[in-house]
Amino acid sequence: MTRLQPGDQAPNFSIDTPTGTVALADLLTDADKGVIVYFYPKAMTPGCTTEACDFRDARLADSGYRVIGISPDPIDKLQAFADAELLDFPLGSDPEHEVLEAYGAWGEKKNYGRTVVGVIRSTFVIAPDGTITEAMYNVKATGHVARVAKNILG
Repeated sequence: MTRLQPGDQAPNFSIDTPTGTVALADLLTDADKGVIVYFYPKAMTPGCTTEACDFRDARLADSGYRVIGISPDPIDKLQAFADAELLDFPLGSDPEHEVLEAYGAWGEKKNYGRTVVGVIRSTFVIAPDGTITEAMYNVKATGHVARVAKNILG
């Protein structure tokens, strides 16, 4: 599995969301400061809900960033998750793991002492020119968004 590093060009993607297809290129065009792409295992689980709500509450759009969350969940589950948590950013459905694999966010991980294959909770900050400025793998759901905001907003 290839891991992306700061300075790498972010893999472009187009992904289905509950409100239509979203492309990284379009998000970058709409963002003054950049795009935050985060990958999470499963909508409506405690850790993923905490992380999504933290991104919502951080109001990064007010600082010029666009956010998108990506998981293998189907569109209908993402819609229910967005509605239940009043999320104000798109959630992408990647059931074939194409975007997850391009970002190195799909592979072996430890889960309760066992090695399993699945989503590696990861976050990327991408500058308007498409360059990765932050690449964070194996992050914890709790407190992670506050660290991201501190890193990018100062």
